[in-house]
Amino acid sequence: MSAVLALLALVLPGLATAERLSVDRLFAAPDLAGERLRAARISPDGQLVAYLKSAADNKDRLDLWAYDLRTRQHRLLIDARALLPPGGEALSAEEAARRERQRSSALSGIVEYAFAQDSHRLLVPLGGDLYLYDLALPATQALRRLTQTAAYETDARFSPQGRYVSFIRDQTLWVLALATGQETAISPVGAGLVSYGMAEFIAQEEMDRDTGYWWSPDDTRLAYTRVDESPVSETQRFEINATDVKVVSQRYPYTGSANATVTLFVASVNTPAAAVAVDLGAADHYLARVQFLPDSQRLAVQRQSRDQHQLDLLLIDATTGATHTLLTEHSDHWVPLHDDLHFLKRTPRFIWASDRTGYRHLYLYDLDGRLIRPLTQGESMTVGDTPESGLRGVDERQGWVYFTSNAAAHIQRQLYRVRLDRAGPPERITQAAGWHSVRMADDASVFLDQHSSHTAPPSVTLRAADGHELQTLVRNALAPGHPYYPYLDQRATPEYGQLTARDGQTLNYQLITPPQRQPGKRYPAIVYVYGGPHSQNVSDSWGGNWQLFHQLLASEGFVVFVLDNRGSGSRGERFEAASWHHLSDVEVEDQVKGVDYLRSLPFVDGQQVGIFGWSYGGYMALQSVLRAPGSFAAAVAGAPVTDWRLYDTHYTERYLGTPQDNADGYQSADVLSYARSLSRPLLLIHGMADDNVLFQNSTLLMKALQDANRPFELMTYPGGKHGLIGHADQGPHAMNAILRFFKRELATPPARAEP
Repeated sequence: MSAVLALLALVLPGLATAERLSVDRLFAAPDLAGERLRAARISPDGQLVAYLKSAADNKDRLDLWAYDLRTRQHRLLIDARALLPPGGEALSAEEAARRERQRSSALSGIVEYAFAQDSHRLLVPLGGDLYLYDLALPATQALRRLTQTAAYETDARFSPQGRYVSFIRDQTLWVLALATGQETAISPVGAGLVSYGMAEFIAQEEMDRDTGYWWSPDDTRLAYTRVDESPVSETQRFEINATDVKVVSQRYPYTGSANATVTLFVASVNTPAAAVAVDLGAADHYLARVQFLPDSQRLAVQRQSRDQHQLDLLLIDATTGATHTLLTEHSDHWVPLHDDLHFLKRTPRFIWASDRTGYRHLYLYDLDGRLIRPLTQGESMTVGDTPESGLRGVDERQGWVYFTSNAAAHIQRQLYRVRLDRAGPPERITQAAGWHSVRMADDASVFLDQHSSHTAPPSVTLRAADGHELQTLVRNALAPGHPYYPYLDQRATPEYGQLTARDGQTLNYQLITPPQRQPGKRYPAIVYVYGGPHSQNVSDSWGGNWQLFHQLLASEGFVVFVLDNRGSGSRGERFEAASWHHLSDVEVEDQVKGVDYLRSLPFVDGQQVGIFGWSYGGYMALQSVLRAPGSFAAAVAGAPVTDWRLYDTHYTERYLGTPQDNADGYQSADVLSYARSLSRPLLLIHGMADDNVLFQNSTLLMKALQDANRPFELMTYPGGKHGLIGHADQGPHAMNAILRFFKRELATPPARAEP
């Protein structure tokens, strides 16, 4: 046998090096996506690019690196392993929760860092303490420890001028003067249900605000929140681990119930005890965004009404706390939050994003709140990697505004620019088809372009503002030596297309078929779904582990289908609000239309179509198999919401209103209402310490199915949080469970001739 293999190695060297892609390999090192520059940032002086990079032996442990644009050399700055205590990093409860909200809980080592304005100092939180790295010093002297306490410092950053480092310790906002090392408490001492400078659960989980304090540009003031959770319902949540069970008393704001009380203060660094309270009004509202104006004398606050039909942009006097309304946005559905507010420094104007036309666009205003003119327009969206941020940079001297948009195609992101001071059509900057994640320098003179497509993993290029290439930092070609190269023979090229919904709107889809598909054979199909608001699954990008899992499924003989139904994100108000107050109705209808399309394909076995998803996708998998059993032969639901009364205020009320005002909508959206109709194989997966979609969602479904005498399969994970599928300790087992389930339930029948 060995002689035969040796001969094959000589004759067919490609075959000799080919490997079989497995779930375990998806989580192993090195990363199959190849070299990646995580959290890459250009230094303020434009001479350096700092980034986080996976360790050679652990793709989820990150170290701090830098690329010198003058010497064109990469170098390691901080090896996280050298500073971590034996056994790894022990996170505080607050930091663990914060990383879970940021979806970075699977990562360890250095997960964040920041440049000082002088460009040679970097702030690095690690292991609960803070470190300063000085690029101007020899490497052996560059690292300086700023804190060494039993408490955990979190949400740390430089002040804008670089004189201070601020952080949260024991629910209290602190400032450390770098010149003297003196620490000063800026806020009162937090304890129990009251915290200062910290974002509340709702802000972190649903509002994309992960901080509760903000610096003035001149280093003299900080605005900070006081959060009182005492009005929030207390729930007793069990965290079931492998060796123990913890009863966690969690303040969880169930939909229709009270939120935390959030107030805002402005304090001077020199006299913090004389903090000024900001008048935000007495009505029930959300504190969505806060930032200082360039003069450091005023703040801009975005205040959202509890029903989310109104968003006010307030101008605050930092000295008195007095409030003036600059502008107000209204919607019959909801006003989306965003991060696209930019105050100009050279003239008293600001740029603001609005969905008022049904699509998100940028507008130029003066400081009296008067509209000067739209900067962008049309039936496309100004959006970035997330719907919250499409504005990428502003060059006031040259008069350009830079933004990313899906104008070229819904499934792409491209960088454009438009003139600041005169009307005119946008100019497209990036040209390669696919997905461009853009990070611009502070002065918008250059930008980092991380580009990928469905055929190319991410590459990183430094480009001038007009788009021409300056340097390639990461080429990442799929050539010998690339981690994914041994599996290329198993990769199928995704196909993209569109279907038409009942109301005439287009639905984007992605189709992956088994590589080397055999003529005359029909294959079972698996629909991967998220389908929820604010999301987009179908994109011309390389993707991460889920997309590689789709390739693995295809190599195992499955057709994999992904469709962005109505209600999903970045398509405009009509598309996104189609499911408003009636979650899962049009979403299931559109997924069924997708299955009808699959059944029309001669290589698909239309009787063997499964569906799976996680979180909202788990909810959609359940609703699809329960409400359309004729379309789906089996389902996997991971961490699903089953009763929206168990989910939080800001998210649920945005789309369903309150249970008090929309009882019929909640009943219709409730999975438990349809549990008795289960007639297809179901695998239910949930982490037993999930503090986002509470484990109770699944226990209620278990009970409902048991009461109805309906069989189902269950896989629970002790200690597992909401994002367990991305963790190297539990993720491989969960993915393998999904793979085994579908291989068993959607077994390929004997080959039948295509018609």
